[in-house]
Order: sequence, then C-alpha cells, then structure tokens
Amino acid sequence: METGQPSKTAYSAARYRAVHQALELGSIFKDPLAVRILGLPLDQLPADAPRRAMRVFIAARHRFAEDAVAAAVRRGVRTVVVLGAGLDTFAYRNPFDGVRVIEVDHPATQAWKRERLAGAGIEIPPSVSYTGVDFEKESLGDRLELAGPAFFIWLGVVPYLTRAGFDSTLRFVASAAGNEVVFDYAQSPALMSPERQAQLEARAERVARIGEPWLTYFEPDEIAAVLTGLGFTSIEDLGPAQLAARFFHRPGLPPDTPGGHVLRAVR
Repeated sequence: METGQPSKTAYSAARYRAVHQALELGSIFKDPLAVRILGLPLDQLPADAPRRAMRVFIAARHRFAEDAVAAAVRRGVRTVVVLGAGLDTFAYRNPFDGVRVIEVDHPATQAWKRERLAGAGIEIPPSVSYTGVDFEKESLGDRLELAGPAFFIWLGVVPYLTRAGFDSTLRFVASAAGNEVVFDYAQSPALMSPERQAQLEARAERVARIGEPWLTYFEPDEIAAVLTGLGFTSIEDLGPAQLAARFFHRPGLPPDTPGGHVLRAVR
C-alpha cells in the first residue's frame, strides 16, 4: 500500500461484502453494516456482479470466522483481535456481552476507517479499541498486550505479507495457549488448471498494479507443518471443495481442487 494512504484492497473486500448483501441478500454471510460503511448508494453496488467467485469466497471466509468466534465465546474467550481489519464491521455489531474487540491495522487505514464510520453514523462501542501496526516493520508483540486467550480474525491479509511478516505475526498468535486464529491463504497457481490459473494471475496482476501485490503462497501440507511446529493442535483447513460443499451447496468438486483456503487453528 502507498505510504500514508489506506489500503485499496481493504476497500475492494468491503465492496464485495456489500455486494453480497445486495445480490445474494447475505445468504452466506449477513452484515447489516457492510453497505453503510462504504457510503455508496445501493444501486451502484451490483456493478461488481461479474466477479461472483471472489465475492462468495469473501462471504464464506467471514461466515466461517464468525461462526468460529461464536464457538470460542461459548468456551469462555473474551477477546477478539481483528488483524488487518480494513472496513470489517464485526466490532460494531458484536453480539456478545463482555467481549472486547481490538482492531489492528496500518494507522493510515485506521484513520480512513474512522472517517467512514463517522460518515455512516456507525457508533464505536466502548468494547472496541484500536492498535496501529505495520505488519512488515513492527512486531505485534511490541504493540499488543493481551490478558487471557484471544481469538484472532486474520482475513484478506496473508497473501500480501512477506513470509517474514507472516511468520512474525503467527508466532505472536502462537505465544499463548488457548489462542485461536482463522485466516485465509492462497495456493500457488502452478498446481491449478489453466483456466483457474489465468483467473488467479489476473487478480494478482490487478492488486499488483495498485501497489499491493501477492507475496506469499502456501500448500496445505506446508501450512499444516508450520502450524504444528508452533504448537497449534486442532487445525481445520477448508479448500475450494470443502467451502463449496459447506456454504455454496455444491458438493461435487474434487476434494483436492486447488484455490483459496480458509483455516482455523487452536494453540
């Protein structure tokens, strides 16, 4: 992202979430604040309709994450940390009494978000706090102190980090027993069909042109080894076939279909 400017991909992801509310009526993931925080008329949103695959993937990763948050809260977790929060709205519709939400993001993106919240008339609850971090230049451990186990929502961030930036953040998440994380990652295009490879490379080119290139890819066995090595135990990794069966009512994809993954791990 450009120095002093908010993340353009954060805006793009927020737009996909809003379009999902408009076109699919939030059938996968309901977010009543998604349209408001953008500040755009509802009739302008369906312009993104052709990119349905990306839109429903983004909806599914948020649904998966927030379902996991609910389960963690039932187990007693009282802190949710949203890493690379962008225009995510969970903190402002948090339904759980006694659960605090910490949003972590680049300071420029946080300032832009607070302007958008004010412009949309979305109140900031007292349970919300903000921590400014540049994931590539600062250690999360130097900026964030937690008491007790926490749930980390880390969506739409990992592909844009260097491997060093990813490793540093994941080590912090793994530093306390009971911590839990949901994040998404991209598989390398090299293993995909020519059609899917072309689609992924086209998107990679688009985000590279706006100064936010994809830098890090993983294969499922590779990321599982990384997580296990850091002490994570329960690992649930949903690839395209599993996401399609669970959220899109499409059970017929081959189980090893490559693409975007959403993963949950407990330390």
